[in-house]
Amino acid sequence: MPSRGRQIAAEWLGTTLLLAAVVGSGIMAEKLAGGNVALALLCNTIPTGAILVVLILIFGPLSGAHFNPAVTLAFACRGELSWTTAGTYVAAQIVGGIAGVWLAHAMFELPVWQVSLTQRAGTGQWLAEAVATFGLLLTIFGCIARNAAATPYAVGLYITSAYWFTASTSFANPAVTIARALSNTFAGIAPSGVGAFIAAQLLGAAFATVLSGWLWGKIDQVA
Repeated sequence: MPSRGRQIAAEWLGTTLLLAAVVGSGIMAEKLAGGNVALALLCNTIPTGAILVVLILIFGPLSGAHFNPAVTLAFACRGELSWTTAGTYVAAQIVGGIAGVWLAHAMFELPVWQVSLTQRAGTGQWLAEAVATFGLLLTIFGCIARNAAATPYAVGLYITSAYWFTASTSFANPAVTIARALSNTFAGIAPSGVGAFIAAQLLGAAFATVLSGWLWGKIDQVA
């Protein structure tokens, strides 16, 4: 087993790079798309799905490559991760997400400290976040149960797809949601919408955790 310090570092660094990719590609896409929002979203989607595959492959052996409090809490609820470890993971993910946003801003020479003005609210958006997170957790637990080696690719493909079939463009991650509230760019979300998004994400994760336990059982591993 990797040391706790290496696990926390993996979760922090992985989430940092994930948010740098999400926000950075959004900034680049908006610059190059010439006002075509569909093209900008496509250019934001591809790097996000691709970086997820890479990050899960390199950090999975260290920490499990959660990069997502909803995933971490789901593993803890299934008894596959200790609550102590889960708490440190969630803290590392939130701090790493914010660091990733600031890194993206710095790379594009934008003000590091920002607050998003993009309103994302309404029942359709909240339902979309619940569905997006539900599907993400089912993807993870289903792959672990039947073909763990496929998990990085399945997660990357799922998020790539969910960017387009959900009304919210599939945040599906409380740490990502918090961090994106600090970026007034293409990927941002106004702080007023963060609480409802996170509540929907956790609800979707809870349903997926219960259903996956019934469908596939659980793995007996507590870190």
